[in-house]
Amino acid sequence: MLHKTEGIVLGTLPYNDIYSIAKVYTRDFGKVSYLLPRSHGKKAKIKASLFFPLSVLNMEVEHMPLRDLQRLKEADRLFPLQDLCTHISKVSLAFFLSEFLMRVLHESENNELTYCFVKNSIETLEVAEKGLANFHLAFLFGLTRFMGIYPNVEWMGEHHFFDLMQGEFVEHMPIHSHYLTRRESDYLVLLRRMNYSNMHLFRLSRNDRNRILDHLLDYYRLHIYDFPVLKSVEILRELV
Repeated sequence: MLHKTEGIVLGTLPYNDIYSIAKVYTRDFGKVSYLLPRSHGKKAKIKASLFFPLSVLNMEVEHMPLRDLQRLKEADRLFPLQDLCTHISKVSLAFFLSEFLMRVLHESENNELTYCFVKNSIETLEVAEKGLANFHLAFLFGLTRFMGIYPNVEWMGEHHFFDLMQGEFVEHMPIHSHYLTRRESDYLVLLRRMNYSNMHLFRLSRNDRNRILDHLLDYYRLHIYDFPVLKSVEILRELV
């Protein structure tokens, strides 16, 4: 059965001589694997160049609930991406965020609010002129609301240790190693205030940004099943 839907490209993988596999986060079906023809000629019905990480597409797809690989019938860009394909810092952010989303979004989880947050974030990143160095921090923290793992900050200010495993402030130092110290917990105060419209106002050193990123990734790793080390992190550290 054919369906029209929107989708956000997360990445492509080689499959065989005829097809690649495109991983796409769709508005209607969650994360889906599509067979993408490898033909690059002018007559190719679906252009492989459309499937740059974080491209937002209008698609006509064949969707069979029990099928692992779905088929694409038509695809075209919902809006053009200029900077995300050419601006070196934005390109590194696009590759990091697409790899991150590939790991945290699971098959067949269709949540329109999550989709809209990611889509709006891509539109914001494309036109952003300042604050880029903090964009990924605002994105990762903002996404916790939609993943159901937003930190509980009820005891902030009274308790000084943030337990990453429990996702909340605790009075005493946890017996495990997954927690933030009093100074590190101040990062949560900062992240709660940061958004896309004010991210340029937060003057952080590269070391501070990398430390915050490490804590955020640790937090996701503790709360998202099978969340691996991301290959694109080291490139991001150098370019943003």
